[in-house]
Amino acid sequence: MQQFNLKQLREKKGFTQSELADKANVSRSLVVGLETGSYSETSTASLKKLAKALDVKIKDLFF
Repeated sequence: MQQFNLKQLREKKGFTQSELADKANVSRSLVVGLETGSYSETSTASLKKLAKALDVKIKDLFF
């Protein structure tokens, strides 16, 4: 089970969950699920999109 650093990274960039989802072209429910821990895994493609939208490396998405 992975723990994601997504909320902290998103807030640091000043994005809402919806803004990040739109920028990364993923669903808001995915962003919410990763932030709250209800989703413990996701596809590599989604991680790449989120990392690119946040201008970080994929490894930075994890604690």
